[in-house]
Amino acid sequence: MPIQRPPILPRPKTSNVEVYWKTITYRTVFIYLLLIFAIVLATMYLIYPETFSGVITRISQALGGGADTRAELTPKQAKFVNLDGRVQVKKVNSVQWVTADYRMALDKGDLIQTSGDGAARITFADGTTYTVQAETLVTVEENSVGRDSETRVGMHITSGAVDLTTGTWDSPKSKAEVSFSNAVASVKQNSRAAVRSDPKTNESEITVSAGNAELATTDGQQRVTIGRFERVTVPSNGGTVVKTNVLAPPDLAEPLNLQPLIVPDPKHAPVHFEWKPVSDAVSYELRVSTTSMFSRIVEDRKLSGTSVELAGLDPGDYFWDVLATDAQKRVSAPSDTFKFTLATQGKGQEMMLEIATPELHGNVVEISGRTEPGAALIINGESVADIHPDGSFKYFTSSLARGSQTVVITGQNRRGGTAIKRVEIVIP
Repeated sequence: MPIQRPPILPRPKTSNVEVYWKTITYRTVFIYLLLIFAIVLATMYLIYPETFSGVITRISQALGGGADTRAELTPKQAKFVNLDGRVQVKKVNSVQWVTADYRMALDKGDLIQTSGDGAARITFADGTTYTVQAETLVTVEENSVGRDSETRVGMHITSGAVDLTTGTWDSPKSKAEVSFSNAVASVKQNSRAAVRSDPKTNESEITVSAGNAELATTDGQQRVTIGRFERVTVPSNGGTVVKTNVLAPPDLAEPLNLQPLIVPDPKHAPVHFEWKPVSDAVSYELRVSTTSMFSRIVEDRKLSGTSVELAGLDPGDYFWDVLATDAQKRVSAPSDTFKFTLATQGKGQEMMLEIATPELHGNVVEISGRTEPGAALIINGESVADIHPDGSFKYFTSSLARGSQTVVITGQNRRGGTAIKRVEIVIP
């Protein structure tokens, strides 16, 4: 019997299906994400500009690990050695103002601004110190060290007041300058000067109280040498500069600089102040402050004599100076600033203060050691800002003159205990 096979059905017709796709690279995805992120940031900035700026600052600090404020400073960098009140800095490569910090290195083009209660002292590579007074705006113009130890430092003062002091330089070609809108002043080594610039009148002046300086107008038409106790005023209209003599400041006698005054009851114990008389002076002004830049004055006395006793001071560190006034009401520049410490007797023992072997970096001395946590230290009249929680510290002095030098380290702990160390240094 034959086998019957099922009929073969015809195959169904199939239609071709074409599939298209487009390859998207990771780079394209990344670019789109960046565009979206940029749009979101722009929207946040338009709606909440202040909040946005604060967030960006914190992110930058986190990503950078705080490199700007925590980096180890070297002796060749310009840095803050005293800060008081509100002081802000705008770095040359930034659009934001940030609070000044002791570990912040200052570069050419950086702006520094102080408020009405602010002041800052800045030390440069050659030991030149610029003290930026309250309500002042300045720019770092130069801070360079050449191959032959030739240094050049400078600041431009837009408004306000700046005092500067220079030390001994290794090269006679070194320069320390301060400029304003219509003139540039070059201050010589071992000199001290005060510069004022009034943005309303566009009038500027420089007064030299030690050493000498040279001033040149920006148009190159006038150049004048300024000696000790001389002042040069630069008019706003480009007229002839005027040089006049100024009254000499007094020399301070007592209390001595860095002298500790340990008494049973500081609040009621009188402190004796005395200074040498100035020829042609008819009165004096004594100022006592808790800060080295006199931003917080606790006593301001007008006196006809050259000594006075003051009581009512709390225990702590104090700075004092004296100004002289003649019969024509002309006021001298401030005298040198002396510091003393008023402490309570019997409330504390001698504080712990250990000093390591000093290291020389040219004319700059590196002082390091250890003290009690929370203690305050003064080295050659300057506060040590960077004391670690364990009491260790490191400090670079200003440029010192060649020969034998004595570095004085004065400390005070929270119990009122004091310690004074003297280190003999020979600068070759």
